[in-house]
Amino acid sequence: MIVYGSSLSPFVRKTLAFGAEKGLTLENKVAAPGAPDPEFLACSPFKKIPGFKDGDFQISDSTAIITYLEALHPEPNLIPTDPRNRARAIWFEEYADTIIVAAAGPLFFNRIVGPRFMGAATDEAACAKAENETIPAALDYLERTIPASGFLLEDRLTLADIAVTSPFANLGHLNFDLSRWPKAKAYSEAILARPSFDHWVQREKRFLGG
Repeated sequence: MIVYGSSLSPFVRKTLAFGAEKGLTLENKVAAPGAPDPEFLACSPFKKIPGFKDGDFQISDSTAIITYLEALHPEPNLIPTDPRNRARAIWFEEYADTIIVAAAGPLFFNRIVGPRFMGAATDEAACAKAENETIPAALDYLERTIPASGFLLEDRLTLADIAVTSPFANLGHLNFDLSRWPKAKAYSEAILARPSFDHWVQREKRFLGG
């Protein structure tokens, strides 16, 4: 099975970590800048990462890929079967993908991706808004939501934790100060320390020169 796209993307990282927690071996392929991979384009016609290939099956979008992996390899169970907790897991994934990533994305782009890899000027106004408004609003919710167990659902690791924690790796690359959110800081550090995440985060740090 092949996952296309850089793990610097929280969506790609989430998919790779989910697969690792399933005990699966997922090959990661990253196209060289300016050289689109025809196999990736076949998986993702709109060029969104991650793309995914398993034999003759091709799909894109992290949620679609994770849904496939969970159905194909139901154990260990990472998407709860209890109806309410299954719904909550999907909600937390949506919260991660459309709230946290959307909040942190402009900061990550303007501080790392744009200037380092695209020669783009930094939009300081966008950075200030992310740092002072959108990221705090997103993290305030998480800070008051994390259970004492350190897992969002069922006192165990689920998709909810994998999805919510993935963008924290990007905040780490930014050296974003999480001291205002001590519960979220401890929670994310514990999940990111798992081998499923740590392998990719350490590779990213080396790539970024950290």
